[in-house]
Amino acid sequence: MDSGSTEIVVDCGFFRIYSDGRVERFAGTETVPAGFDADTGVTSKDVVIDAAATGVATRLYLPTIHTDTAPSSPQSADTDNNSATTAKLPILVVFHGGFFVMSSPADPAFHRYMNSLVATARVVAVSVGYRLAPEHPLPAAYEDSWAALNWAVSGAADPWLSAHGDPGRVFVAGASAGANIAHNMAIAAGASGLLRAAEQEPPPRVEGVLLLHPSFAGEQRMEEEEDGFWQANKRRWAAIFPGARDGLDDPRINPMAAGAPTLAKLVGERMLVCTASEDQRAPRGRAYCEAVRASGWRGKVEWFESQNEGHAFFVSGHGSPEAVALLDRVVAFIAGH
Repeated sequence: MDSGSTEIVVDCGFFRIYSDGRVERFAGTETVPAGFDADTGVTSKDVVIDAAATGVATRLYLPTIHTDTAPSSPQSADTDNNSATTAKLPILVVFHGGFFVMSSPADPAFHRYMNSLVATARVVAVSVGYRLAPEHPLPAAYEDSWAALNWAVSGAADPWLSAHGDPGRVFVAGASAGANIAHNMAIAAGASGLLRAAEQEPPPRVEGVLLLHPSFAGEQRMEEEEDGFWQANKRRWAAIFPGARDGLDDPRINPMAAGAPTLAKLVGERMLVCTASEDQRAPRGRAYCEAVRASGWRGKVEWFESQNEGHAFFVSGHGSPEAVALLDRVVAFIAGH
């Protein structure tokens, strides 16, 4: 092994990236299988959507389905026998966090969070497993996520979605790096529209966008940002997206950079941006929220900040009072009140 391969380019504690592109992950590698969750009544399954080219897969979640006759069992969730007497549920397309480098829909903590969210919000959820950097440098994650979003709302992606999901009520959401992806999907959908089959009428409609502790950055450090945190973002971004335009002022990581697509083009009618008071990403999350409000976007922007909590606490600290309060806020947003 040459000396260059042992040089650490990025070390954030959770993973290390070396100069030869190797990565060591110290977290986010554990997985749990899909299946029926007795605590919430939610059933999940894994579906590969591109086995040939990218291997991109999703984990689908379905809450207990109530009909005019009787609740369906997890074993009957793949059928649409009761669909005529069952109200369609909103479709929630979710992107997990992990610095674009780690984790997956099968991460135990994130899977637990999704079970709770799906049960409480009464949605059909599509948790996207995009390819990870640095083995697959950005924009791979964005490309995978765009393909998965369009697949999810196509109306014929999977029996769970076609039988129980309402493509007229789609929500795009993400946590941390996943919230960054969700923003970029909302920009792409607003600019070009979602892909759809010619016979799909009416077309899919994104009602809302949910950004939980979004990961944004910029070439100019904000006054509230610690220098060490900002420098670490620069090193990581360069390692996972060597082709980025203008470094941290690439519009995919800095939506407010000069030349970035106008935020007025965001898809959706409502947006909820959530931050945490002890999260170093919070200043940019707040600034993003204000920028959307000032952009002339036709939708309604809401902001919610959890107090005395850090980044993505709602995943690792599931069940805490602040996590429950945040979940309630997210559920209320999806419900429309």
